[in-house]
Amino acid sequence: MFLGSFQQYVFAALALILGLMTAGCASTPGKMLRRRGDEIMVAGQLFHTGARVVLWSDPGGYDAYRVERRFAPWEEADWDHSRTNPASPRTPNRYGLRAGGLSKTELERVRGGGWDLALLREQVDQLVLHYDAVGTSRACFKVLQDERGLSTHFLLDLDGTIYQTLDVKERAWHATTSNDRAVGVEMANIGAFAQNQPNPFARWYQTNGSGRTIITIPGGAAAERTANFEGRPVRRGLVTGEVQGQELRQYDFTLEQYRALARLTAALCTALPRIRCDYPRDAAGKLADAKLPDARLHDYQGVLGHWHIQTDKVDPGPALQWDYVIGQARRLMKLPALPRDAQGQSIARRPKLIQDN
Repeated sequence: MFLGSFQQYVFAALALILGLMTAGCASTPGKMLRRRGDEIMVAGQLFHTGARVVLWSDPGGYDAYRVERRFAPWEEADWDHSRTNPASPRTPNRYGLRAGGLSKTELERVRGGGWDLALLREQVDQLVLHYDAVGTSRACFKVLQDERGLSTHFLLDLDGTIYQTLDVKERAWHATTSNDRAVGVEMANIGAFAQNQPNPFARWYQTNGSGRTIITIPGGAAAERTANFEGRPVRRGLVTGEVQGQELRQYDFTLEQYRALARLTAALCTALPRIRCDYPRDAAGKLADAKLPDARLHDYQGVLGHWHIQTDKVDPGPALQWDYVIGQARRLMKLPALPRDAQGQSIARRPKLIQDN
């Protein structure tokens, strides 16, 4: 009996010593904590996505906190030089404070001490998807930061790289009436156009010797993070669909973008649970293809397109495969499949991406 008790005492003492040693190592001053490279920042907290993420503070990142123009010569990029250009942003900041819906006490707390995650979770309940209309994340950030004085939280490049330009706590300027409550994602895609509308398709897409459609960025630019990347829309030809009452044509997004978007959606819907992992539906259970009525938009919580917010917008366009993005995100979150897809059919437990390219 005594021997058994003594052994238990020794083991307990050793465990305590080992625990203290481990705790001491974990809190050693100056010890570097390494990121995996898939984390997004939400109210100062890091959340894993499982996709490649480049933060604004990373080498080669896109930093919307800076006031100078990113792509101008350094000696001419500062605000004093920028403000002399009539086409430059009207203010040095490209973002603001999510003040709408905050009490005076909460507003002063946020102004003085920053956001805590619990308060941000009460404030943010929409995830807005856009296409950038310029084809690459680099070109998108140039337009937002240097030319228009706008911002978005995330850029999604052709190779599936996610660039975060601001902490999600910031009020990015991307979706007018939803800015106070929304997270924005700009996906690299040249856009959707009506049949009789001039379009850049011939410059951006070609058919290779195998009959596949490939993305040919004018000027020979390539994905910044993937060597020898060949971007291909997951569907070979133009996708036609109706948005805001007009028939539009668009080339699909890349496989890499779909995979990254599903993971980013899952991460954001988990970190900010008032963003319901679903899209706006009409009475038949299909994707709503026009702006939501004001009252419904006011009450809507979930993932939506820019077209659901403004009548003059059609992004992310008719090509986006919403059922795959939402279905895969829900699977990653271990949520049950939604009962209906855009065609009113049951969603498979493992959602399929339509591919023929």
